[in-house]
Amino acid sequence: MSAVTASLCSTLMFVLFVSADQKIITAESGQDVTLTCRAPNDNIIVVEWSRDDLGDEQCVFVYRNGRPLDDQHPSFKNRVDLQDRQMKDGDVSLILKDVTINDTGTYECRVVQREGDGIKLINSTHLHVVPPGHTGGQEKDEDKEKEDGSVGLIAGLSVPAVLVVVAVVGFFIYKSRQQQSEETNQV
Repeated sequence: MSAVTASLCSTLMFVLFVSADQKIITAESGQDVTLTCRAPNDNIIVVEWSRDDLGDEQCVFVYRNGRPLDDQHPSFKNRVDLQDRQMKDGDVSLILKDVTINDTGTYECRVVQREGDGIKLINSTHLHVVPPGHTGGQEKDEDKEKEDGSVGLIAGLSVPAVLVVVAVVGFFIYKSRQQQSEETNQV
């Protein structure tokens, strides 16, 4: 029984560490979207936003030496910029203007810092773009929860958490019955 508990605990830890860093945003076509990203400090010299399904030209946006570079996928030209070019408090969030269904994908934010060991992946954001009017007309608070991915994260963690609780309770019941059986055999 303890092997099952250990397995469930390791599964829960995997889900916690893998899911916590990925954000999920749903937006309507035509909207401007902010892909949030915050580096650990503000000693940033390069910011790179990319999407790996774009082929050879994966760069969505590169900011180096205080200015954006032209080295980017053609579909993002004149449509992306940093939310704060001064990158105060490590804010390297990206604004993507007038999104289309073709902008659906997983975006990765990487930075190079003055004191560091190369380029670091900060976070990953999955953007899902739907046609206008297809978000379901939900309340604004529900839309906000979907934007930051917390609903999916809570649902994704609920099942493993329940399994861990059931396994731990089951383990203690098993141990209790085993102890009762041993006491009965001794009498």
